[in-house]
Amino acid sequence: MQQRLSLITLGVADLQRSIAFYRVLGWEPHPSSVAGQIAFYQAGGMVLGLWSRAALAADSGVSDSGGWGGVTLAHNVESETDVDGILIAARDAGGTIVREAAATDWGGYSGVFTDPDGHPWEIAVNSGWPLGPDGSVRLG
Repeated sequence: MQQRLSLITLGVADLQRSIAFYRVLGWEPHPSSVAGQIAFYQAGGMVLGLWSRAALAADSGVSDSGGWGGVTLAHNVESETDVDGILIAARDAGGTIVREAAATDWGGYSGVFTDPDGHPWEIAVNSGWPLGPDGSVRLG
């Protein structure tokens, strides 16, 4: 298996609510999405999907305990101002700020919000992981 990630699918309780939330953050579903069933987003060299939590659990062969699944998503940006702006937009769209933006022990700056289904997103600046022109991150 190649060292690559192609797709992250988030299980959501209300697909339309989640699409609306991500739309406020500037994300638009790809035309290959299936209305009322699943939303796909081109995210650099990979894809983010939003799908019914129950359907995702069944398809993955797991029991849904309803709790946090031990995964946090991250979005790296170029500046502290970008971090702050995205956190404000997420809060205004109905997300919850669970860690205010601040300097980190590893020399960066980050904060965390959760989307309406509780999926945590870290928004970060990390000078040790430079961003490419397409927004891709490279280990420094």
